[in-house]
Amino acid sequence: MAETIQLGEIAIALKRKDVKHVHLSVHPPGGRVTLVAPNGTRSEVARAYAISKLGWIRDQQAKIRGQARETPRRFVERESHYLWGRRYLLTVKEEEAKPSIRLSHRAIMLTVRPNSSAAKRAVVMHDWHKSLLHVAVRELIARWEPKLGVAVASYFLQRMKTKWGSCNHRARTIRINTELVKKPRDLLEYVLVHEMLHLLEPTHSERFVELMNKHYPTWREARAELNELPLAAVAWGGGAEG
Repeated sequence: MAETIQLGEIAIALKRKDVKHVHLSVHPPGGRVTLVAPNGTRSEVARAYAISKLGWIRDQQAKIRGQARETPRRFVERESHYLWGRRYLLTVKEEEAKPSIRLSHRAIMLTVRPNSSAAKRAVVMHDWHKSLLHVAVRELIARWEPKLGVAVASYFLQRMKTKWGSCNHRARTIRINTELVKKPRDLLEYVLVHEMLHLLEPTHSERFVELMNKHYPTWREARAELNELPLAAVAWGGGAEG
């Protein structure tokens, strides 16, 4: 069970795990703070560490709370939508036909049945996003499996509220957040490599950092960019200090 370190108005959830170093993280959308410490760390030692990082915690919370956010999409004419980091304008066509989406140089053309709701349009868009992601993820897994010396048993695409990706190293499965289809392709690659490396090292240990440094040297820049991009109407990801 997690302990709580209370520093004024800031509550920090303390967990002890089999790690070598302390990991302090601030999570969107509200600036929730977690501190993962090695097993055996005394509460007063963890508290002293948290106090030493109080300025960093406040800076991260201010940054997260001031971060740009996308407004909820209504799927109407000339609304902005993002695909692989590029902005497109939506055009909507209503006709008695199976819903579909077509991409042009600057527009996403959505065909839906007359009087379709925003919720229905969102489903059509989400399904299209997933179809694009499936192609991209399969290609990246095929490219990186021989480089990393791992085999992914299967992967899943889904909406995730707090993570860009996750890995079950025992089942050798990976989950990818469908929101990544809106971000630049290299950020999808970073997340996928990160999760695939968890097949070799399940925790964020020193070995894991060494593997990231070896196979994806620009991972820190990619992580920073991902955390600086506009959040969806539901916030994702988080700032972390390890």
